[in-house]
Amino acid sequence: MNRELEYMFVQAARVWIPDAEDVWKSAELIKDYKNGDASLQLLLEDGTNLELKLDPKTNNLPYLRNPDILVGENDLTALSYLHEPAVLHNLKVRFTDSKLIYTYCGIVLVAINPYESLPIYGSDIINAYSGQNMGDMDPHIFAVAEEAYKQMARDERNQSIIVSGESGAGKTVSAKYAMRYFATVSGSASDANIEEKVLASNPIMEAIGNAKTTRNDNSSRFGKYIEIGFDSRYRIIGANMRTYLLEKSRVVFQADEERNYHIFYQLCAAAHLPEFKNLRLSSANDFLYTRQGRSPVIDGVDDAKELCTTRHAFTLLGINESSQVGLFQVLAAILHLGNVEIKERDSDSSLIPPNNRHLTAFCELVGVAYQDMSQWLCHRKLKTATETYIKPLPRLQATNARDALSKHVYAKLFNWIVEHVNKALVTNVKQHSFIGVLDIYGFETFEINSFEQFCINYANEKLQQQFNMHVFKLEQEEYMREQIPWTLIDFYDNQPCINLIEAKMGVLDLLDEECRMPKGSDDSWAQKLYNTHLKTCSLFEKPRMSNRAFIIQHFADKVEYQCDGFLEKNKDTVNEEQINVMKASKFDLLVQLFHDEEKVTSPTGPVPGTGGRTRLSIKPDKSRDSSCKEHKKTVGCQFRNSLQMLMGTLNATTPHYVRCIKPNDFKLAFSFDPKRAVQQLRACGVLETIRISAAGFPSRWTYQEFFSRYRVLMKQKDVLPDMKLTCKNVLEKLVEDQDKYQFGKTKIFFRAGQVAYLEKLRADKLRVACIRIQKTIRCWLARKKFLRKRGAAITIQRFTRGYQARCLAKFMRRTQAATIIQKYQRMCVEKKRYQQKQAAALAMQTILRAYQARQLYQTLLREHKAVLIQKHIRGWLARCWYKRCLEAIVYLQCCIRRMRAKRELKKLKIEARSVEHFKKLNKGMENKIMQLQRKIDEQNKDHRLISEKLVGLESSYATETERMRAELSRLRGVEEDARSRANQVSSLLEELEKLKKELSVTQQEKKSIEDWAHTYRNQMEKVLSELKDENGSLKKEKDDLNRRIQEQSQQMTGTFHALLIPHHNITTPFHLLTNLLALRHQRKWLVRCSRYQNLLSDHLHLEEKYDDLKEEMARSSNMSKPGHRRTDSTHSSNESEYTYNSEYAELEEGSRAGEDMTRGIDTSLTLKLQKRVTELEQEKQSLRNELENKEEQFQRARARDDAEFRKARGAELEYESLKRQELESENKKLRHDLSEMRRSLLADAATGAGAPGSPAYKVLLDQLNASCEELEVRKEEVLILRSQLVSQKEAMHHKETMTEPSVFADDVNKLKDADELKQAYVGLKDTNRLLEHQIQTQRRTYDSEVEFLRGELQNVKEENNRQQQLLAQNLQLPPEARIEASLQHEITRLTNENLDLMEQLEKQDRTIRKLKKQLKVYSKRIGEMGVGQAEGQTSPGQMVEEPIHPVNIPRREKDFQGMLEYKKEDEMKLVKNLILELKPRGVAVNLIPGLPAYILFMCLRHADYLNDDQKVRTLLTSTINSIKKILKKRGDDFETVSFWLANTCRFLHCLKQYSGDEAFMKLNTSRQNEHCLSNFDLAEYRQVISDLAIQIYQQLIKCLENILLSMIVPGMLEHETIQGVSGVKPTGLRKRTSSIADEGTYTLDSILRQLSAFHSTMCQHGTDPELIKQVVKQLFYIIGAVTLNNLLLRKDMCSWSKGMQIRYNVSQLEEWLRDKGLMTCGAKETLEPLIQAAQLLQVKKKTDEDAEAICSMCQALTTAQIVKVLNLYTPVNEFEERVSVAFIRTIQTHLRDRCESPQLLMDTKMIYPVTFPFNPSCVALETIQIPSSLNLSFLTRV
Repeated sequence: MNRELEYMFVQAARVWIPDAEDVWKSAELIKDYKNGDASLQLLLEDGTNLELKLDPKTNNLPYLRNPDILVGENDLTALSYLHEPAVLHNLKVRFTDSKLIYTYCGIVLVAINPYESLPIYGSDIINAYSGQNMGDMDPHIFAVAEEAYKQMARDERNQSIIVSGESGAGKTVSAKYAMRYFATVSGSASDANIEEKVLASNPIMEAIGNAKTTRNDNSSRFGKYIEIGFDSRYRIIGANMRTYLLEKSRVVFQADEERNYHIFYQLCAAAHLPEFKNLRLSSANDFLYTRQGRSPVIDGVDDAKELCTTRHAFTLLGINESSQVGLFQVLAAILHLGNVEIKERDSDSSLIPPNNRHLTAFCELVGVAYQDMSQWLCHRKLKTATETYIKPLPRLQATNARDALSKHVYAKLFNWIVEHVNKALVTNVKQHSFIGVLDIYGFETFEINSFEQFCINYANEKLQQQFNMHVFKLEQEEYMREQIPWTLIDFYDNQPCINLIEAKMGVLDLLDEECRMPKGSDDSWAQKLYNTHLKTCSLFEKPRMSNRAFIIQHFADKVEYQCDGFLEKNKDTVNEEQINVMKASKFDLLVQLFHDEEKVTSPTGPVPGTGGRTRLSIKPDKSRDSSCKEHKKTVGCQFRNSLQMLMGTLNATTPHYVRCIKPNDFKLAFSFDPKRAVQQLRACGVLETIRISAAGFPSRWTYQEFFSRYRVLMKQKDVLPDMKLTCKNVLEKLVEDQDKYQFGKTKIFFRAGQVAYLEKLRADKLRVACIRIQKTIRCWLARKKFLRKRGAAITIQRFTRGYQARCLAKFMRRTQAATIIQKYQRMCVEKKRYQQKQAAALAMQTILRAYQARQLYQTLLREHKAVLIQKHIRGWLARCWYKRCLEAIVYLQCCIRRMRAKRELKKLKIEARSVEHFKKLNKGMENKIMQLQRKIDEQNKDHRLISEKLVGLESSYATETERMRAELSRLRGVEEDARSRANQVSSLLEELEKLKKELSVTQQEKKSIEDWAHTYRNQMEKVLSELKDENGSLKKEKDDLNRRIQEQSQQMTGTFHALLIPHHNITTPFHLLTNLLALRHQRKWLVRCSRYQNLLSDHLHLEEKYDDLKEEMARSSNMSKPGHRRTDSTHSSNESEYTYNSEYAELEEGSRAGEDMTRGIDTSLTLKLQKRVTELEQEKQSLRNELENKEEQFQRARARDDAEFRKARGAELEYESLKRQELESENKKLRHDLSEMRRSLLADAATGAGAPGSPAYKVLLDQLNASCEELEVRKEEVLILRSQLVSQKEAMHHKETMTEPSVFADDVNKLKDADELKQAYVGLKDTNRLLEHQIQTQRRTYDSEVEFLRGELQNVKEENNRQQQLLAQNLQLPPEARIEASLQHEITRLTNENLDLMEQLEKQDRTIRKLKKQLKVYSKRIGEMGVGQAEGQTSPGQMVEEPIHPVNIPRREKDFQGMLEYKKEDEMKLVKNLILELKPRGVAVNLIPGLPAYILFMCLRHADYLNDDQKVRTLLTSTINSIKKILKKRGDDFETVSFWLANTCRFLHCLKQYSGDEAFMKLNTSRQNEHCLSNFDLAEYRQVISDLAIQIYQQLIKCLENILLSMIVPGMLEHETIQGVSGVKPTGLRKRTSSIADEGTYTLDSILRQLSAFHSTMCQHGTDPELIKQVVKQLFYIIGAVTLNNLLLRKDMCSWSKGMQIRYNVSQLEEWLRDKGLMTCGAKETLEPLIQAAQLLQVKKKTDEDAEAICSMCQALTTAQIVKVLNLYTPVNEFEERVSVAFIRTIQTHLRDRCESPQLLMDTKMIYPVTFPFNPSCVALETIQIPSSLNLSFLTRV
């Protein structure tokens, strides 16, 4: 031991010395300590030297400081040296430096009030702590609550959370957060929202029981114990509250800087509200009971808003509005009663002035008589044995009586509220277990301590005793479990102090006895205490200077109590006559408060349990009960009984302790006062816990952890296969005193200080190793540097000397050459200078003379030209000015017109986007219709005129014909005369020519009429085409928008992740702006997608909840029958059309099942139904439009087909005949080539050139085979063409016979006689009649269309009027009836409209089926006629071949078409075998992926082929419902969910691929295009199936998350993938999960194997690759988010070595992505926050440059996350340094401009919006085989 001390107390060792200001101060030894030294030489932190004298008797050395790596530990018991200064310093470092308010101290959670709101209590934090082990996470109140909840479920034992501390320490807030945790994690067992009610009780109790004190703005002035009840599934079913010792004196008196209870100030703040006018309240400064503390306002608190919260809580707990008004009347009456002024009449009596307004207000509010209350406030009734008389009260006694009445009324009201709160929190469900939360006052000591402090300290003595026993019990159980020898630990037992207070003849007993004395007083009671206990009890003392006080030595400190007021407060008496006046009140609530006072629950008594609650009953001592009768219990007696009951409850539960510490008395944020903290630590038992732990073996290590940590202290020969034996051998060598440690079954136990000793040995060993490594490395570096310098010096010298020699030689050569050059250069210069001067003189003379002559000439010429130039310039300037003016004017006009055009364009664009534009378009359509109507009327008028003209022409033609006949007869009669009269021939010929001209005119008029009719028809078709184009353009815009959304969804992933990467390659701001805009747009799209998918998930939850409720109701009523529930056919057809909207359909079923479900519809469901009504209305409109479009398309297609058939038939016949001839000639040619080839082969066979196997033979053989195949194909085509020609000829023959009468000759020039003229005239009449008939037909068509549109317009107007009337009626109804009426009306209207639409669709379907049947009949007849005719026309040579080919071709066409036929009654069997009972594993392994989807689609194709809409709807409905059912039943099975996700997507792709839409048919084969759906458009069902796929995807993600969640933290954080990098630090009582991989521990390999299993399973199921990428991305996001969240909540994980481990783990995940080819899916980017957090742990954290680097590096982390990581950073070894507070402040300064969310944790529940890119299948439907294992033999291949 001495050797160890000498080893620890060496130079540079740090110790703690006492200090008057800081309690403890740190110092460093500047000289080694040796055994026998009388003093220590110390150096303080401020640089001063100190010599510390040691006590020669005890020779106790100062406390040693813990190593730096242990400072800031989560658990105080993890400290190597367990003593007061270490605890105080650890709490201070965590609180002030790391901003951590929670710390474990063994089983106790120490909570320090930060006096600041912290973002550590959100739902994300609750989710992070839910399900976690207590030691794995950072200390938190949620961790304690989770531990209690887990132990309750695991051990089947009730739990208690004891929250204690002095006023202002945060007890109430801690208890509130614990209850919030239970409410959030457990949920409610019913729909009564019990968890909300439990939380709602907090604002009520705070309002009536909390007040502002000098130490706390929201101090609880009563104790409470809340039992939260749970059922067998551990869901909240109710709660019960007990209250203890309400501080009633605060109602009538408050000290300076304090307030009364909050509810009074809330009422005064809301006095201006209309509902509070009758209370006659005003400002709080106007009432005595609220102004005494002179601090009516709390900073940052809005009392009016708090009253709203309180009233809302009252309402939530079932206290109705009238009861609330009554409560507020009583409270206001108390305020008015306090203002009643009592004046002194004389020394023995008092009076109240008449008409006192406050007393009047009090009497009116509580409903009592003014005279009675006025009298009994100033008098009291005394009863003797013989008579009763009234005695007046002095002013002081009357005032006290008034205050006593106020306190009594408030206490009654408090009890009434507590009772009603308990009633609201009680349910009829049987309670299985409970968790109690005790929020009780801590140990208190003031300058003046009275009865309240005495009771509080008495309660704390009992709690401390229970705490000590529990701690000792846990220590004993741990030692026995590990089977190590132990001795009794000496700990403080406060049973003598408790006996002093509660035993017989104790303080309380003597107090009750003195209260029963007629003339008992405080002085006489004090004397009894002195006489009884002063000499017999060492814990009781008497102050020297007082005879009215006593001192009790409590476990925390000595407390002096003043006896004044003890008896009065213990009696708690009220004037009986005043109580009788209150009982006679007309106010019902007041009567309830004072009715049967003996049965009213006392402030400290328990509330009786009701329902199925279990309650632990503690029978009090009978002797004590006999001493205080039930109707005369004193306050002390009541408090003692309730405290005993509480202790019995706590002893029957497993306790959990929360000790709240107040850091300073000035409410400063994160300010730590060591003196105040030490006082509270001593008082709350934390230091006692430390002392008990230190007395035993506080440090505990598993053998694996010890071996991993101290492996460096072992030699290679010491390491044995048996780890336990290895540890024993090493410890025996390192620690000589074997009493310092013990070996247990699984752990090694160390005495206090031994871990520090081992840590020092380890640090010294590592330091020596580091020095040796540094020495070797530095020697090697210095030698390398020296050799490098030496070689460089030699090289430099060699090159320098050579360079100098070369420079000397070069200088000498240049000097000689320069001399020669100078000689010749000077001669040349002089010669050139002379020649230049001579030439310059001659040139100057010549130039000067010429210049003078030119100047004279130029002057003359310039004057002449100037005149001309001026003339032209002035004209040009004038023209230019004119042109500029003209251009400016034109340009100005253009600008103005352009500006107006732009404005007009902008206005048109705005109008085009607005609803008014569409209204104008509709208005324009109405105008067009009206114009068409007018145009038709005008054309009708023109037609009538033309008809009249035609009639006139007919009559003129008739008369002319008669005349011509008469003339012809006359001519025949005089023919003989004509022969003789040759001169008359010419006149007759002229007459004939005239007739011909008239006939030609008539023909031209006929042609003009035909042209007019044709023009009219074209105009009408043009108008219709314009309307069609307009409709098409709108559809095109819609399709373009859909296409853009799809393109953006495809490009979103790549663009989004590309924009997340820092824009290093972006060179221009324009690109950056473009990318940011695209990112913003895509984020909006993501938000819309996520909202839509969240709505889908909510919809799924509502469906599941409704199903559960329906099943539960069916079970309860015992009326459910097995089998399938059927409805009437009309309803089923309606309902199957919209099966996917199960909310509405199931609501109708629920309403038919029972009226109770209808009454249970909440507001949210009503809103969703209203939303569904609007959706149904839109779908109805779309169905109506689709019906109209189909009718129009059918009419147009029918007319167009008829016209095209007439036009193209002749050309087709000619083309087919030419094709037949060409094929026949080609056939002959092929036969000829074949014969020639065979002959050549036979000829070459003799020579051997064509022998088998030769090249020539192979080539010829290939040609032969190709020719044969071509011949067969040609034969088949010839036969097909022949059959088609026969049918076409028959049709043409039939058509010619039908149209023969209408054919007439149009060549009038060929007419020879009158018969031909008559025939032409008849043909002309027929033509005119035909044109007239066509015009009338068109007119009738247009009239019918206009009439139809008018009818529709009238219907719309009537519907609008009806809606307005309904709206006016609904507005007069109350809100509930309004919602029901509007909902009922919408349901009725939509049902009727849907029925009408269904009838129209059925009519249309019947018409189509009828036409198809006729078409089949006609086709069959034509085929029979064609076959018969072909048989009659064939030659004998063809009779041999034709029986072969006509049989083969139909067989190929009737080959399997990729359809499956089933009977209607087999539909349920199909769904059962294919969906409900299918095993995914067998299908995935043995069959093709997506087989169920293919089978369902092939069945659907057959129903479509049969045009059976009912079969299509029922099949789709059954499929969707069955998939939902199997997912609800087996939703936790990953393989099932993955299998049906893949099949649902494949089914969706099949619906798209075979829909007939060109956008989905681009990659189809011709055979696949033939398999497209022909009769039904299933676009709406595609949307339903897409929504179902989204729901399955979300369920798959939840399933994967549940599987991975337990692996992420152990694998990514706790397990050491790189062994030996991070050492294990010493841990405390709450052991964390070990980082050493055991058999059951998850590792990173476990995560990778699980991911590979997920990936392979999805690939086997045939999941789309894009969908797999989205799943992997979501999984990696969950891994990164969960890992980062745990890192942010675990201080032990924030170290340099852990950062390295995380980066290695992330690299392994990236390698997995690379192996699977998923690097482009965006999963790597989701890990970016985790990567940056790991880098943050490893980077340098000292200078400002480091801070800037961190800010630029951590772009994916928020400021809160960065600061949290830096605060949590903890060195594992002594060589690492902590992050300074100044550096963290620098980081916050750099990051303060960031605009980001303050949320600390990542949202692990966030799911990326999923998309389903179209992925067509290459599988041919006709090739799919159905295995017999599926039991689908009833399906028939078609």
